[in-house]
Amino acid sequence: MKVLLSWMEEFVPGGFGDLADRPEELGDVLTSIGLVVESVERVGNEWAGIIVAEVLGLRPHPEADKIQLVDVDTGGAAAADGSSTPAGEALQICCGAFNMSVGDRVPLATLGTTMPGGLEIAQRKLRGELSNGMLCAAGELGLADDFGGNADGILLLDGDPALGTPLAEVFGRTTDVVFDIDVEGNRPDALSVMGVARDLAAKLGVPFEVPAPNLPTPTTPGVDARATVRIDDGDLCPRFGIRVLDDVAGGTSPGWMVQRLEAAGMRSISPIVDISNYVMLERGQPNHTYDLDTVAGATLGVRMARDGEQLVTLDDQTRDLTAADGLIVDGDDTPIGLAGVMGGAATEISGSTTAVLLEAAVWDRMTIAKTSRRLNLRSEASTRFERGADPMGIEAALDRFCELAAEICGATIADGTQIAVGSLPDAPEVRVRASKANLLLNADLALDDMAALLEPIGFTEVSRETGGSDPALVVRVPTWRPDSSIEEDVIEEIGRHRGYDLSGRRVPTPDQTGGLSDLQRSRRRIKAALVGAGCAEALPLPFLAPGDLSRAGLAEEAISLTNPLVAEESLLRTSLLPGLLKAIAYNQSHRATEIRLFEVGSVYLPADGELPDAVLPNEMEWLAAALVGHGAADAVRLLQRFAAELGLEAALRIQNGERAGLHPTRSAEVVFRGRTIGEVGEVSPDALEAYGIDGRVAWLQLAIAPLVPAMVSVTAAKPVSRYPSSDLDLAFLVPDDVAATDLIGSMRKAAGALLADVELFDVFRSESLEPGTRSLAYRLRLQADDHTLTDDEVAATRAAIVKAVAKRQKAVLRG
Repeated sequence: MKVLLSWMEEFVPGGFGDLADRPEELGDVLTSIGLVVESVERVGNEWAGIIVAEVLGLRPHPEADKIQLVDVDTGGAAAADGSSTPAGEALQICCGAFNMSVGDRVPLATLGTTMPGGLEIAQRKLRGELSNGMLCAAGELGLADDFGGNADGILLLDGDPALGTPLAEVFGRTTDVVFDIDVEGNRPDALSVMGVARDLAAKLGVPFEVPAPNLPTPTTPGVDARATVRIDDGDLCPRFGIRVLDDVAGGTSPGWMVQRLEAAGMRSISPIVDISNYVMLERGQPNHTYDLDTVAGATLGVRMARDGEQLVTLDDQTRDLTAADGLIVDGDDTPIGLAGVMGGAATEISGSTTAVLLEAAVWDRMTIAKTSRRLNLRSEASTRFERGADPMGIEAALDRFCELAAEICGATIADGTQIAVGSLPDAPEVRVRASKANLLLNADLALDDMAALLEPIGFTEVSRETGGSDPALVVRVPTWRPDSSIEEDVIEEIGRHRGYDLSGRRVPTPDQTGGLSDLQRSRRRIKAALVGAGCAEALPLPFLAPGDLSRAGLAEEAISLTNPLVAEESLLRTSLLPGLLKAIAYNQSHRATEIRLFEVGSVYLPADGELPDAVLPNEMEWLAAALVGHGAADAVRLLQRFAAELGLEAALRIQNGERAGLHPTRSAEVVFRGRTIGEVGEVSPDALEAYGIDGRVAWLQLAIAPLVPAMVSVTAAKPVSRYPSSDLDLAFLVPDDVAATDLIGSMRKAAGALLADVELFDVFRSESLEPGTRSLAYRLRLQADDHTLTDDEVAATRAAIVKAVAKRQKAVLRG
């Protein structure tokens, strides 16, 4: 919706004050009340440099048959570039139009003018003759090509305007500001200049007033003696009004009206059509005119169409109608208009029209919407009727039309207005609780505050409820706001005009049941850590076939199902190992090489080896990871990375021990706070062969439940030192029954805060070593948070580490 500032100010007697000179700020105010301004444009200066000139003479161009030389008198007016020609002296113009005569007044674009289309006017030679400007056709001025009946050439000006007069002044054009407003579907009142002005005036606290129409004294018989209106379907049409006009003259619309219509996005057509569009834009009330002599029985009726009826609309299209379409019919019950969408061609105003029947009505919104969509026939009228027009604004719209028709077209107005009433609902009354308004708006409003915000936009107070603990205001919704019918709608209006920026920000705190348990949060963190380590999640089913467990090197005892999904898979798994081995075998059979899988799932263990009747199995949740092409050391590194990311490294340790299904010399138990919770190492070569898997497979499996209490607490962030580190490599000869992680624990205790990182990077076994021992090589990184370590500090820390490991693990430092 495009709205002009000057047009809005006709409804604001005192204007908008200083803001009128700062239209961008005025646009911000409109946006703040929900009328979002997409652009602010200044208009009215498109004709700068174009003046009135008189044709003094017409001469053929000596070198061009399609161009003539036109001598014009500018009355001494200055051109746009500052030059001038004395009054009475001829100024030569080369022109390709031939519709002029000596004495005609025409628009002249002077030198230095920039035309509405962007053309710059300069002195030019055309076939050897100078042209000192350009005579303008209507289309070159941004007007309709046939404006004023000058479709074949230069625009000829009526009324003998003074020479040198700016063309904008001749047409009543002034500079103005256009606000392009994005009107939401719940604001039918904002589809009119009057509605936007009312809302803006209320926000700024300035008076709003609808000017009373200045109608001429009626000189023809009253409307009741000239025409009749009836409503046969009250649900289709709540109100229908008519007036009669006589002696409507033709001609052209005044420049101020043309300018406003064009700025609003409409083309000037003829005075009567322009007035109709003008009133619709100004008041939000569509209207329609009929040639009264072509309306049978001088009667307008309202009813629903019958299936198979047809109507030729104003666009000369034949419309096939259904029983869901609304119609306007004449006295013979013949369709002459598609209700709320478009009039019929049979009763269209023409040059021979002597009496005009003017109507304005309000229609059922859904009926208009369905018809418009079914016929793919959208119009400005249907848009307004779909959203809801004001049923009580019909008389004012008709009077405004008559006022303009009398002023512009010299029409005489028949006395009175005839109104037919259908099913007209009462204006709703809404009870608005102060507590509800303050809750939704995060405010502290009293009833007086609410009434003061609602009254200027037409929501009138009916009564107050102040006796109870929850004061309330009962308001009557204005007829031009059919979108407001419940308490929340009215509170929205209070919020708009109070200012949503005053409500602040408040996060709703509804009652919320449920949420993630500690186990669920821990499970998500575990999965995220394993994904971060480069593993992909696998989801094998928990059912195994007889023999799957034994092939994996595990005990065959498992819970048997009496009704398995697949007959061949009748056992519940007791380990995640068989399922992941099957997944690895499947991927290798499809030529996948980089396989790093993990699973978080349940295993099912019998109680004491037997499962009594009516007793559920012992279900436990485990995590497991399998890395193809990697060995036990990689499994340990994965465990260390996993523990570090979840803040568990201080409580986890590895203890040598043989585990079912794993390599007899490359497996260990994982101990957490003194309790064995899983295993780490390599999968047994026999199990890999049984499942047809090539290469080594690193394996990690842990019970989840013991880890959850330690994962609930948030790991504290550690500062990152900006000082250089010192790296040490230490190799120890260690008994086979001593876990590599035990040495790491001793190193951490001995070095304290200076040990930034420690990593086992080599395990060496050889006949050259003492029997029952192996060599473990570690890379240590020493670093202080507040200074660069000296050589003495590094040496002292190294000595403390070697001493602690030798004492606790009986390890010997290798040279």
